[in-house]
Amino acid sequence: MASIEERVEALIKPTIEKMEYDLYDVEYAKEGKNYFLRILIDKPEGIDLEDCEKVNNVINDLLDEADYIKEQYFLEVSSPGIERVLRKNKHIEQNIGKEIQVKLFKKDERRKKRISRNPVRMERRNINHRK
Repeated sequence: MASIEERVEALIKPTIEKMEYDLYDVEYAKEGKNYFLRILIDKPEGIDLEDCEKVNNVINDLLDEADYIKEQYFLEVSSPGIERVLRKNKHIEQNIGKEIQVKLFKKDERRKKRISRNPVRMERRNINHRK
């Protein structure tokens, strides 16, 4: 069965693309006691608050009708921002030839520990992205 994120993406992507935005990512997360559904949109000239409001108003009804999420959640529509996370293959492909910052972590017995935070240049060779 597809995850909530995958199901939501399949549901809203056609609508968002008809509105001439790119659906950059969908994230469903629990933070503390609250659940958040984050919809990240983009377009070449950038995203402003009015763009987020338009998309929110359109997809809100779609999400309510589909009823994929049984818990109460907060819907957030925003730009991926300048410090966007590269979570999908398409994100990596879009950044080949660009300088990016990579954060590497190794597991510690009690917590994650950052071991590196250096700028690197994306190149097509040796890209192994896992889902």
